[in-house]
Amino acid sequence: MKKTLLTMMCGGLLLVSQSTLAKQLVIGAPMNSFADKWQTYLQDSIRDFDAKHDDVVIKLSDANGDPARLLNDVETFIDQNVDALLVVPTDPNIVKVIGRKAQKAKIPLIIVNRKPNDEDMKYVTSYVGSDEIEGGHLQAEFIAKALDGKAGNALVLLGPLGQDAVTKRTQGNKDIFAKHDNIRIATEQEGKWERNRGLSIAENVLAANKTINVVVSNNDEMAIGALLASRKLGLKDEDILIVGLDATPDALEYLGKGLDATVYQSAKGQGEAGAEVAYLAAKGEKVPDVKWIPFELVTPDKKKSTKQNINNQR
Repeated sequence: MKKTLLTMMCGGLLLVSQSTLAKQLVIGAPMNSFADKWQTYLQDSIRDFDAKHDDVVIKLSDANGDPARLLNDVETFIDQNVDALLVVPTDPNIVKVIGRKAQKAKIPLIIVNRKPNDEDMKYVTSYVGSDEIEGGHLQAEFIAKALDGKAGNALVLLGPLGQDAVTKRTQGNKDIFAKHDNIRIATEQEGKWERNRGLSIAENVLAANKTINVVVSNNDEMAIGALLASRKLGLKDEDILIVGLDATPDALEYLGKGLDATVYQSAKGQGEAGAEVAYLAAKGEKVPDVKWIPFELVTPDKKKSTKQNINNQR
């Protein structure tokens, strides 16, 4: 609830809202999707920031994964003359269009979670997210250590092709695998972040190629799908390494029960930092060009502490 102040005027009491004494900032926040589980944690963090700051209102909108709808949401907020834009884009390629519109309107643009193409960073006030290559490195380093010189034939489950997270996480995997002669990638398949697609792909690939003993997934949902596929095919947990990324609550439940590791990407950290940077930019303060939120490898021995960390942050 926004604070109110009592002030004396003309010998009587007059109730005056704080917003009449100081301008209340408005941040337009077009989100990629309200249905994406991991993204909902990021969005909750933005709402929490809003609730803790009386001098700002953050308006979230849902593009439902549709670039045209996201662009329309951006244009609507620009027409409303918001003080800043806080955007999770549907894909990196839309950032240039959004950025040009924001620059023309002289509205700061903060991009969160999905990094713009390098050549389009000039259209952005600030980017807040995690270094996706680092996430891929952590996954692959765990796999190399777990294999300990044993041959590894890997299925790589990809998110939607073209997204920065997909490209960079996979590149991070390959950077590390290239240093180990015992590890090779047998196939890469697009699972679009979805558990059911991960299950279907893994079931078909594992049934057709019984030498595959590693599944490295761009996210946890597809990794869980691969785990369920391995169970359907009667594979033992010790016969296949499965590694995801995001450390979602569902993934933590499977950790040590078929899922060998994941990588914690803080939705809370990205949402909170994104909201804070947008808030400062809206006030006209200087903000960093890039703000990184670190990744962290999560293995079964770290499951309890990671759960506590996530619960404390939500």
